[in-house]
Amino acid sequence: MQIDDSGRETKCWLEYPNEIDQLADAAREAGWKRRIAILLMGKVGLRASGVLTANPKGLSYNDNGEYWSLTVRGKNTKDTDGKATRDAYVPTGVKRELENYAKERDIAPSEPYVDVSVDSVRRWVREAAEELTEESERWGDVSSHDLRRSWATYHLVEQEVSPRVMMEIGGWDSYNAIEPYLAKPTPSKIGDELNSIN
Repeated sequence: MQIDDSGRETKCWLEYPNEIDQLADAAREAGWKRRIAILLMGKVGLRASGVLTANPKGLSYNDNGEYWSLTVRGKNTKDTDGKATRDAYVPTGVKRELENYAKERDIAPSEPYVDVSVDSVRRWVREAAEELTEESERWGDVSSHDLRRSWATYHLVEQEVSPRVMMEIGGWDSYNAIEPYLAKPTPSKIGDELNSIN
């Protein structure tokens, strides 16, 4: 985990996917719904507010791109009223868990997967992180927004996904809007890049 506490807000970048999975597993101890919320933020890149708009009807397969996506509404820097709809990329493992969760909980197509307040979703992240502070005190600084930040950094920096693709699936309208989500590359990424040119 990387931490930047040089400003007013402490920012954390979790190691993807391992630390996202650790947090989701800790949340699962208190309830499956909490795990689903953390997966939607940490592996789909949703904001806490966007989690509340995700429902089974919005989960679909994009035949042209051959991937799963989830239609969500919420803050979007492309949109002045902040209520734009976008299709977020969904990893296959998360898609399977969403389907199992909806089936097990008998969630209707138009009902949200997570039917609580934004404050509750944020609190769930803090509580799951607190469970992990025995392993490392650094977990105590993790917030819900750090999950989205970690998701963006992993894809942009570690996997070199095109910023244009990330802007589309993450709801950013410019490079300036996405830049704050970046952290310095991990030591393994630095080594991989530099060792490949020697």
